[in-house]
Amino acid sequence: MSAEDALFQRFGKEFPKATVLFREGETGKEMYVLQSGQVVITKKVRDEEKRLAVLGPGEFFGEMALISNKPRNATATVADAARLLVIDPKTFEGMIRSNSEIAARMIRKLAERLSEADAGSRVVHHLLSACQTRGRAAEEGVEIDLQLKELPRLTGVGEPGVRSMLERLERAGLVERSGDRLTVRDTARLSEYLHYLEMRWKFGEL
Repeated sequence: MSAEDALFQRFGKEFPKATVLFREGETGKEMYVLQSGQVVITKKVRDEEKRLAVLGPGEFFGEMALISNKPRNATATVADAARLLVIDPKTFEGMIRSNSEIAARMIRKLAERLSEADAGSRVVHHLLSACQTRGRAAEEGVEIDLQLKELPRLTGVGEPGVRSMLERLERAGLVERSGDRLTVRDTARLSEYLHYLEMRWKFGEL
């Protein structure tokens, strides 16, 4: 039996599609490790549910509600039938205390998330500022001239991080690139995404 199967026997649960794991504003009682399937993270903005992220196998989420004892700041819903490890506070504390490898892995993952959120927020903030100062109204949104090679210097984010964030924004349908021209489809939605990134940077994950 693999270590993953052993963990699933102890802590695992299967959830059908559309199961709501937790809702924004609820008190957090468990964290989750996704073994298979997908989970969508959404947040209510002006009475409308906005999709923030889609999580896949290997991701863990919900841990900050246990660590900080604060309400959930988003909603997690199963997108495809999922197998999840469900870890309660007592088990979580025991795992951290008894297994230094798990503790180190979690610390590294949290550090990566916060660093990524910080870098991403700087890129998005620059795009929004460019829209305000030199953006041109277009049929599909606001156009700005954007030289990719200049963004690392202007944002303080390395070129791989800049490329990764721009690709993520494109996949989310927030921007469209064509050479050195970028179209922001909806500045209000991009502002909402910036708010989400800044929350992750300041307060951690869900």
